[in-house]
Amino acid sequence: MGGVSAVAAANTRDLIHHGLSAATAAAISAPDESCIETGLQWLDEPGHHLLCWDDDAYPVLLRRINGPPAALYIDGDPGCLWQPQIAVIGSRNPTAGGLDHARDFAATLARQGMTITSGLASGIDAAAHTAAMDTGGLSIAVNGTGLLSVYPKSSQAVAERIRSQGAMVSELPLDAVPKRQHFPSRNRIISGLSLAVLVIEAGLNSGTLITARKAAEQGREVFALPGSLHNPMAKGCHRLIREGARLIETTADIMQELGPIAAELQMEIHQRLAQPVSDDPKPTTTLASLLDDVDYNSLWAVIGYDPKPVDIIISQSKLSARDVSSMLLIMELKGLVKKQSNGRFMRA
Repeated sequence: MGGVSAVAAANTRDLIHHGLSAATAAAISAPDESCIETGLQWLDEPGHHLLCWDDDAYPVLLRRINGPPAALYIDGDPGCLWQPQIAVIGSRNPTAGGLDHARDFAATLARQGMTITSGLASGIDAAAHTAAMDTGGLSIAVNGTGLLSVYPKSSQAVAERIRSQGAMVSELPLDAVPKRQHFPSRNRIISGLSLAVLVIEAGLNSGTLITARKAAEQGREVFALPGSLHNPMAKGCHRLIREGARLIETTADIMQELGPIAAELQMEIHQRLAQPVSDDPKPTTTLASLLDDVDYNSLWAVIGYDPKPVDIIISQSKLSARDVSSMLLIMELKGLVKKQSNGRFMRA
């Protein structure tokens, strides 16, 4: 129709003719001025962002899915959306063992430099968010409501932490309340942002299975943790495995599979930052400037010419997982370190 300006100027009949619903066409033709004012006031506050589909900062993996959100409201750091993410999802009513697995996998993946993305629901989601942040890592919550509210209320404290240690994300209007139809739509964003989806526990009729199948449709890896035959919360995982999901037992199983798509994401980041990969990155000059920073000095000292796991680098450098993840990305972009397909790093 000629762009945003043309859409805004079109009448209701033309908008319907071009495929919009009557309700959407009416909202465009006669926008709610109070809603617009609320949005503008919200954006004036620190940490609040609106990221549109045609923005260069829009996350590249999400842009590629069928029907990506036209815009994302973000409360927190929008740069988190470009970090390599894995979605950790599962039942709202997990077993004690399921909660332990969610915490262990999320914490270990975060220590290896992965950002943990989930849906803020009680149970597995909240446990994964919290465990990632407890290690100093990043977490992203994709909401089924507008960002003026938190659902469920029990996740309020988790949401507060995510705002300062990651990002709260929603495609819905700021004042949108929880509705059943919001959550399947939300789930496509969770999987669309992520390199892969890990299902910890899920019943046969769980909404978690919707996210997993959406991930498969988007070309994402789906991992599922097997459980006891007597555990009803394991039945959804077993069904996913029968349908082609990868059975996993350790985070090593996950990291080995994510190498190719993670490398592709890194190339997109190169392009975004306008720093083309060079066969001669002149590391000496670049390294000298980085080593003026005491943290980079500490990090460089523990990285050798043999590949080393990220969790060992974090432990030996005594830096946080969040800092190490960011610094390794910068050093990789500058050609100083190489990331192996198994997630280990070495000097270039």
